[in-house]
Formats: sequence, structure tokens, C-alpha cells
Amino acid sequence: MQVYPELAEGFLSGSCNPIVIGSIKQIMNYFEIFGIPIQLKVDKNELPKKFFELSRKFHPDFYANTTPSEQNRALEITANLNKAFKTFQNPEETIKYFLQLKGLLEEEEKYQLPPDFLMEVLEINEKLMDVEDDPELKLNLQSAINDLQSDIYGPVKETVEHYQDGVTTEKELLQVKEYYYKKKYLHRIQQQLNGMS
Repeated sequence: MQVYPELAEGFLSGSCNPIVIGSIKQIMNYFEIFGIPIQLKVDKNELPKKFFELSRKFHPDFYANTTPSEQNRALEITANLNKAFKTFQNPEETIKYFLQLKGLLEEEEKYQLPPDFLMEVLEINEKLMDVEDDPELKLNLQSAINDLQSDIYGPVKETVEHYQDGVTTEKELLQVKEYYYKKKYLHRIQQQLNGMS
């Protein structure tokens, strides 16, 4: 992805204007839009402030008197800003976006999870059928899911929370990819459990 330094500088310095908008030929990635380093875990505390600041700056109303091309680009930036903000609000979506950006994950990829993990979740899945008649079993399954989530996060915690471009290895990132798919699988089970009274 090509980086447009004039936009990045504008974001960070607050000097973005319709002239800069007109010079954008390709939309930047989500991290560039927010002016933050590429990372696996985004600090959500500063995000809303930055989002509203950029939303005001690039609101299409400010570009009403510019060319149609500049207006379209302002709309495109606003749309991508909204998508970026939504992505960064969700830790798993942030990991997914990061891995896609790095070329390590494809949309609709058929990922093969390890057999030992599949055996663990199979046991949980089998017990799900009996949950409606057994409140205690539901609590036990919830506890099992929580434990499994902790177990799968442990090996990648350091990589996710302290990723460094050029330092973190591809092997470590592929472990994060496996974590992402395990977490996604567990999320589906969690949704099933939540849907049972």
C-alpha cells in the first residue's frame, strides 16, 4: 500500500484541507488514517478523541464548495475512518485487519485448527445440547470456555501486546493467526451458549 506523506503529516499536524484531500490517489490503511503505528492491539482510550477530531476535519460538508473529485475523496476518507474506528473497537477485528495488511490472512480462508484444540471444543459442543435442562452445566461450560480462552491467549500475549515492526517474527505472527481462528471458533460456541436460557 502506498503511503501519502502529505496526508499523514496533515492528520498529525492538523493541517489537512481540501487541497491535501485532492492529492490523495489511494486511501491509506487504518493505522495511517489514525496516525498510529501498525500494531496488534490498539489503545482504545485515545481513539474516540482522535476519531471525532478527524471526523470533524473531513466532514463532507466542509468540501461542499470543492470539486466533485475532492468531495468524493472526502466521503471516501470519512467512510474509511468509520470502518477503521469500528475495527479498532474490536480486538479480534484489529488482529484480523493487521494480519490481512501483512498478507498473512485471506478473507474466507479455510484454516485448519490443531486436532488437540478441536478435541477440547468438541467436548464443549457435545455438552451444549444438555445445557437448557441443567443451569449448573451452563456455568461449568462457561468456565471451560473462559479457561480455554486464557489458555490460547497465553502463548501470544507478548506478541499481541508488544508487537514491534521489524522485530516480531513471521513465526510469531503465524501463532497470532492461529490464536485468531481459535478465538473465532470459541466465539461461535459462546454465542450458542448465550442463546440458551
